[in-house]
Order: sequence, then C-alpha cells, then structure tokens
Amino acid sequence: MLKQRIEMRDHSAEGNLFFRRTLVAYLGMLALMLVLLGNLYYLQVESFDTYQTRSNDNRIRVVPVAPPRGLIYDANGVLLAENRPVYSLEIVPEEAGDIDKMADDLIALLGLPEGTKEKFLAEVKRQRRFKPVSLYEKLTEKQVALFSVDQHNYPGASIEAYLKRYYPFGDTLTHALGYVAKINTRDVERLEKEEKLANYAATKDIGKQGVEKFYEDELHGVAGYQEVEVNNRGRVVRTLKFQPPQPGKDIYLNIDIRLQLKAQQLLDGRRGAIVMMDPKTGAILAMESSPSYDPNLFVTGISTANYSGLLNDPARPLVNRTTQGIYAPASTVKPLLSVMGLNEGAITPQYRYFGGPSFSIPGTTKKFRDWRRWGHGWLDVYRAIEVSADTYFYDLAYRVGIDKIHEYMTQFGFGRYSGVDLYEETKGVMPSRDWKMARWRQPWYQGDTISVGIGQGYWSSTPIQLAKAISILTQNGHDVTPHLLKSTVSLDGTVPAPINPNVALKVKHDSYWQVGRDGMWRVINGHEGTGRRAFANTPYVAAGKSGTAQVVGLKENQVYNAATTKVEHRDNALFVAFAPFDAPKAVVALVLENAGGGSAMAAPVARHMLDAYLLPPEPQLPPAPAKKPQSEEVASHE
Repeated sequence: MLKQRIEMRDHSAEGNLFFRRTLVAYLGMLALMLVLLGNLYYLQVESFDTYQTRSNDNRIRVVPVAPPRGLIYDANGVLLAENRPVYSLEIVPEEAGDIDKMADDLIALLGLPEGTKEKFLAEVKRQRRFKPVSLYEKLTEKQVALFSVDQHNYPGASIEAYLKRYYPFGDTLTHALGYVAKINTRDVERLEKEEKLANYAATKDIGKQGVEKFYEDELHGVAGYQEVEVNNRGRVVRTLKFQPPQPGKDIYLNIDIRLQLKAQQLLDGRRGAIVMMDPKTGAILAMESSPSYDPNLFVTGISTANYSGLLNDPARPLVNRTTQGIYAPASTVKPLLSVMGLNEGAITPQYRYFGGPSFSIPGTTKKFRDWRRWGHGWLDVYRAIEVSADTYFYDLAYRVGIDKIHEYMTQFGFGRYSGVDLYEETKGVMPSRDWKMARWRQPWYQGDTISVGIGQGYWSSTPIQLAKAISILTQNGHDVTPHLLKSTVSLDGTVPAPINPNVALKVKHDSYWQVGRDGMWRVINGHEGTGRRAFANTPYVAAGKSGTAQVVGLKENQVYNAATTKVEHRDNALFVAFAPFDAPKAVVALVLENAGGGSAMAAPVARHMLDAYLLPPEPQLPPAPAKKPQSEEVASHE
C-alpha cells in the first residue's frame, strides 16, 4: 500500500508575493495619477491662455454687419438715390418638414416666377439646414399680405426685410448716377488687391458705374460686427457684443434735377447728349445721355432677356454719350481755332479773306468745299465765326499747320480726359503726326490738316470735352475741371469738392479771348448768325456756335442729300452756347445724332436749356376747387 504525498502551502511566501504585486500596481497607479495631474496642470495653468482662445474660437463667432449705404441728393437736396426695404421670403429647412411641398405651395400661393424652386433647392444644398434660405427676394406688398394671412401653415417660413438701393427718377439720371449690383468675382479680386475685402464681408452690393462707383469708398461706410455664442452645431445661442457699423456718407451733386428732367424731355428718346455746366467752377448742372435705361433693373438682378435687350439695342443705351460718345466737333471749335490764329499771328481782327465756294491747297487741284455752294465773300474773323465759313478756317489751318493745331487744342482739353468724376470716359482723338503714324502707319498729309481746320477728319471729341473747351474760352484760358460732386456730408460736416485753379492756355493778349467770344455773340445776335432764329427774343444775351458733322465722307462732286441718305449716315447736329454773355453762368454742349443741321436742330435745344436755367420757372396754377354738390351749396346758403 502506497503512501499519499501531501503538499503543504507556504502562506508566508504567497503573502509576500501578493504584497509585492500590490505595491507595484499601487506605484504604477500613483505614477499614472501624477502624470494625469501634471498634464492637467499643464493644460489648466501653463496653457490656459492658449486653450481659452481656442475654446472661444469654437464657441464665439464674429458676424459682420453691413453698413447702410450713403444717400445721394441733387444740388437742392432732392433725393436721387435712396435705400428702400426689400421683402424676402426665407425658409429654415430643418423646421419646414417637406421642403419640396412647401416650396410648391408658396410658389403657387404667391404666383412666383418659373425657376424659383430650382434656385431655392440648389441654395438649400449649399447651406446648413438650420440657416434660413431665401425663396424669393422681391416680394410685393400684396404678396407679403397673402403670406402673412397663411403664415401659420408654413412652419419655418418668414418674411425678412433688407435695404436695397432705389433710384426714384428711374432712367433720368442713369448715366450720371450709375447703379449698384451684386458683388461678383471680379469685384472680390479687386477688393482683395486693394485690401478692402474685409469691409465688404456682409455687403452684397457694390457701385458698378457712375457716381455710385466713383465715390464707392465714401458711400459704402465701415462694416460693424457682433460677437455671438454658438453651440456645437453652429447655431447662434446669444449675442455677446455688438459694434454698430458706420453708415456711408451722404453726398450732394451739382446736378439740378429740374434741369436734368428738362434735358431728358428735350431729347425725348432721340440718340444724343446734353451737358450743362458752370463755366467758372466746372460744376455739372445737367448730364443727359439718350436713350437711357432703368438702373433699378440691375439692383435686384437683371434678367438675361432684359440685359441682352440692352446689350444688343442698336441705339446703345448702355453708353454714356456725354463722356463716351465720340463725335467730330465740326464748326463748334472755330472760335477756339480763331484764338489760336490770333495768338500765332496768322490772322488779326482786321485780317480779311475772300471766302469762295471752295479752297484748294496751293499747287493742287483738290477742292475742299464750303457748306454754302456760292461761298461767303469777304470775311473777317468775326463774320467767319458768325456765318461759319469753312474756307476761312481751311486757309487758317493750312497756314498754321497740324503741329500748332494739336498743341493749342490739346490745351483746350481735346484728346485728354476731362477730369470728370466718372470712370466711364474716353479721350477722343486730337490728331497729330505721331498719332497717325502709330494708328495708321502713314505719314501726315496737308490735306489731313484742312479737314481738321473745321473740326472734321480725324478729330473726334465728347460733349463733356466741348463743354470744358468753351468754358476755358469764357474764363480767358483758366482750366475748368467738370465735376458732379458738390459736397460730402458725414458726422464731421461738409467737405466741398475741389476746384482746379490752374491756367490751361496762356495767350499774348486777353483781347484774343474776347474776339472768340464776340464771334459767338454774332452767331446768335448778328443778322447772319446761324443761331439767330433759335435765340430770337431771349430776355438774356447769349453766345453760341453751331456745328454740323459729317458721319460719312462724300466724293468730290457728290452733293449731300439727307432725304436719300440712310438715317445712320446723316449728319450729326451740334451746338455750344453760354449765357449771360458778360458774366457766363452756364455753358451748354449738345449733340443730336443723325439729326441734320446744328443751327436748325440743336440750337433750339440749347435755347430751351438756357431758358430753364436763367429764367424763373413758369408759375404753377393752383388746381380749380371741386364743385360742391347741389345739396351742399343749398346748405351753405342757408
């Protein structure tokens, strides 16, 4: 029988092992706790500022606030550009439930245009579902009322009001004021380059043309901001801080809306332009380009069809003809050429020239015809301006030469920017030898000079340049910079627009200026003057000069006949004038495209503009009182 082996447990050794293991575990836990506490200390104490900033960045957002755009007034305080509320129907997708059905129902209820739903759903996909998305931005008051009645049926939908630019005079001032429209990619790139983009973070519109664009910095203002607390989904919980925006400055223009409306009425949709300005200061009193268009179409987003219609219109309503219209100045520049001839000694006030039916360069047979078939006979400088004798100025141009003509006329402002406070301006062409070689790769010929001598040929100008040149004539050569801005108004007060005091052209004797002005006086007041009929019986004394510019050239023996000529090939009618004669307060320069003779067609328009400015307005008769009903009359007798 085997003995069973019995093993005895060493409880003391097991106890020691357990103790050692427990000690190691405890020390490990203690070490980990120390690491945790150390890291906690680092996060809460050492890195407190860093992580507090990061936490606030996640919790607090800065939301920009757009500033109200400055208003635009005319010289007398009449509002020309204002900010009006626009009603937008906005929907929060996560609160709306079936977003497709709600969009269909609202479109049917309010009669919204086609394509509204597609644009709305596309925008919904780009936005977070708790952010409102606009279904339609141009609600009428009737549509707002219709929605308000049934608003309880459309959870998550509401009407929001925003300020949008509005031009109460519509197409009357489009080319002067310009317009604002949505900021596009090109605008963003420009603002970023100019380091102004941050100021437009909350702004949707920006000046695109005219005064709105030129004075964008003054009109826009400075953006404000609000600090808001958001949750982890980006939803605003509360507003922590609000810094109000600084509104844009209100600006006053020199334009008199009464004169502007008169200019629009006189053009009556015809293709042409009228500029009226103060010759002493350069203040633009009226600037009308016709045809025009309604700038409000661009503010709220012009449709493709409407824009294509404007772009493809053969009358080119998008062009500002006062600063971008290129026309041969024709005979309107003859008084200026007279000043040049006097100063160069080519003529004197007593110099006499026999003006026949045509002029030929010595040694040639080509004839440059006068506008009168039988000529004008003996002429001095005064009569040459009065009857607008072409041959007199052909001869003058031939003897003076293109180099002097270019030198003098450039100082009158031709071939240069006028300085008007608009970006939409072209320089026209004041031709020279270098210009022709660069443009046509041809030398200058004497025959080119002859045509330039009557404001034709390669010479082209804008109405604003003509107004500036005649203003310089009235001011004895002092430079006049046309400008629309009268003043800006802000919290700091009124800041007047600068006036250029420089001299544009110096002559040997001031009497030369008077000769040019006296010739223009005879145009209107002389017995042969081309403008005497249009200005008959004016209660003020005016001076002017007509111009009839050929649009297409004629063959040597061809006779111009308007009746058999296409409308677009007929002559342009021009007229420049100033009044009163002794102390001019206004200069008018205008062009009527393809209208015919300047004395017959353009001069009456200039007369009406000067009448509107210099004469008191016709008194408005009060409306006749409404006749009382018979019963009321009986009662009153009793």
